Amino acid sequence: MKIYTKTGDAGSTALFGGTRVPKHHLRVETYGCSDELNAHLGLLRDHCTAEDLRTFLHRIQVLVFDMGSHLATDPSKEKAAAYLPAISDNEVQLLEQAIDDMQAQLPALKHFILPGGHVAVSQAHIARTVCRRCERLITALAEHESVNPIILQFFNRLSDYLFVLSRYLGKINGVKEVKWEPRD
Repeated sequence: MKIYTKTGDAGSTALFGGTRVPKHHLRVETYGCSDELNAHLGLLRDHCTAEDLRTFLHRIQVLVFDMGSHLATDPSKEKAAAYLPAISDNEVQLLEQAIDDMQAQLPALKHFILPGGHVAVSQAHIARTVCRRCERLITALAEHESVNPIILQFFNRLSDYLFVLSRYLGKINGVKEVKWEPRD
């Protein structure tokens, strides 16, 4: 299989199911953002030394790819949708449990914090902000086309997970959180 097909040379691409759309189509932007997020999650995983976190982040990457496959599919192509990986609220619950487990080990958050202090902490914040952009694009797409509501819930919870993970990574790496203090 050749990696280049030349079919996109005129500025269009095919969704899963065969529908051709402009490369700037909102659906393409949306699944492209999930792909960008997945790359950031991979970099975050590379910066994590705890094997349990690396394993969990790998699992999240697979789920983000699964969600992206749904976003890359024309909802009117029912035949194509039959080949998509199943998604359910179990994925959301998985993230909620991980958040609860980490938060139980963290001090209560009483102020805004600035990202930084360790490359893994910063990368978790970068992934979180890309995840938030994905959420915004998913909500925009859902205003015009059918989107499984579990996908939006998953990305919403994933951004929460990444925030808590940034704090947890700071804790296990001995990084003091820097409180945001507004200028006078």
